[in-house]
Parts: sequence; C-alpha cells; structure tokens
Amino acid sequence: GYSFSVKKMADDKQYIAYAQIHKLVRGVAQNIIDTYNPEIIVAIGGGGFIPARMLRTFLHIPIFAVGLELYDDTTNTPKERPIKTQWLDEKGAMERIDGKRVLVVDEVDDSRLTLQYCVEELQQSHKPAAVAVMVVHNKLKPKRGVLPDTVPYFACKDVPDDWIVYPWDAEDIEAHEEKARTQQQQ
Repeated sequence: GYSFSVKKMADDKQYIAYAQIHKLVRGVAQNIIDTYNPEIIVAIGGGGFIPARMLRTFLHIPIFAVGLELYDDTTNTPKERPIKTQWLDEKGAMERIDGKRVLVVDEVDDSRLTLQYCVEELQQSHKPAAVAVMVVHNKLKPKRGVLPDTVPYFACKDVPDDWIVYPWDAEDIEAHEEKARTQQQQ
C-alpha cells in the first residue's frame, strides 16, 4: 500500500490531492480483484463517484450511481438517517445487478450509516450474489452504522477522525492542490 504522512493546515483540515486518491485506489485494486472479484460497482454520490471511476481503470467493470445524502450541506451536520436522492429503480439496472457481485464505493467511512443503508437497500431491492464495500478513507472512530460480517470491507487507508477536504469539493483546485502538497512535505 501507499502511505501518506499528512500534517494538518492551520484550519485543522486534511487536504487530499487527486494523485493521492488515485494511488490509494490503485493500491487496493488488486486485493479487491484477488479476494472479491466484483462484477458491478455501485458508486455512492457525490463522494464515491470519482474514486469509483478511478477503480474502474483497474477493474474494468460497469459503474452504477446512487445518490444518498447524510449531511446537510447548509449546516454541515449529519441527518438522522441517509436520504435516498437517486436509486437503481429502472428495470435495466435491476437485471444487471441481480445475481452479480456488487462493490459499493464511497470516499469516506465516517459514521458508517450511509454504507449500512446502501448495503441494506441493495440487498432488499435487488438480489445481488454478494455485496462488498470499498472506501478511500476509513476514519478510526466508533461507528454508528453496522455492516454484516458477510460483507467484505476494503479501506484504502485508515485515518484519524479529522476533517478531510477532497479535491472534488474545492472551489479553487490550484489552492487546494497546493495545500495538499504542503501537507505532504511537512
């Protein structure tokens, strides 16, 4: 795997560069192939979209997208439970997922509530042969959500419970990438 020692900026946030994420995803891809061998990726939007696309470079399998929201963007606080904003309702999606090995992808495992919700919804609304989860960052803290023991779990990197700023959330990508580079050098 790849290791990044990251120092936080004065604003106490971890800034992550696109290249860091790509290297982390590449680092876990072969293990996913060797131990789980998924047939379909289900990306949780919005944070799971880009890591899922990066992972597809190595797995060469289709991606489906779902929209789940746990955080209120206006207050930056978690909701009681995830809200489904987009799901796999059309017949074509159901036929392509039923009986397949599905890999759910998100950027961060913070409370685990979104992952739990997505796995449960997939298992209830479809008939996948198996479901596994991959996250770029697993925050080392107690989780409110639970994944069944039958769901393989792949985390590219375990991290402290700090605020992570991903490049796809940056309004000024040059400033974001510079902050990420500075943190890597400290």
